[in-house]
Amino acid sequence: MLDNVVLATIFFIGAEVMFFTGLIFSFWILRLAAPVWPPPLQPRLPLGVTGVNTLVLLASSVVMVAAGRALNAGDRGLAVRRLATAAGLGGLFLLVQGYEWVRLIRFGLTVSSGAYGATFYTLIGTHAVHVFGALVWLAVTLLLAARGRFADGGTAPFRACVLFWHFVVALWPILYLSVYLL
Repeated sequence: MLDNVVLATIFFIGAEVMFFTGLIFSFWILRLAAPVWPPPLQPRLPLGVTGVNTLVLLASSVVMVAAGRALNAGDRGLAVRRLATAAGLGGLFLLVQGYEWVRLIRFGLTVSSGAYGATFYTLIGTHAVHVFGALVWLAVTLLLAARGRFADGGTAPFRACVLFWHFVVALWPILYLSVYLL
């Protein structure tokens, strides 16, 4: 039987999947309707840095799995360290994204520079907001774990956080492929 918080998270993720599906389809409709994509005189997206950043975010998901294993084994200290590592990797991902955004804006890619800029910042920005929200949730989960909140076997809030984190991480390669690579 699923705990309410886990079930609510699953429903929320389902709604988020529909939301992002709509955004991605909108992106593809605009992209396929354009004679040239990306438009001339627009900066090219940073494939290498963002590719490495993708690996950073994927690594955070692996660390979250390891945190869950440590928690299940009763090693609270290790679980907390791994949660902190996952949060650090997620924070690094956001910092690199922010740095790249500043560079792209300096090169002329803005929300108002046309459909290319608008769709880029809408898709990638919406994902960044979700990563930030997941980081806040992860920080709360980390504090609860550090205080022994999950020691009695009531790990549903932890599992819900992990589910949402994995969703945010799994979404990124789809966005990276659609927006950066294809």
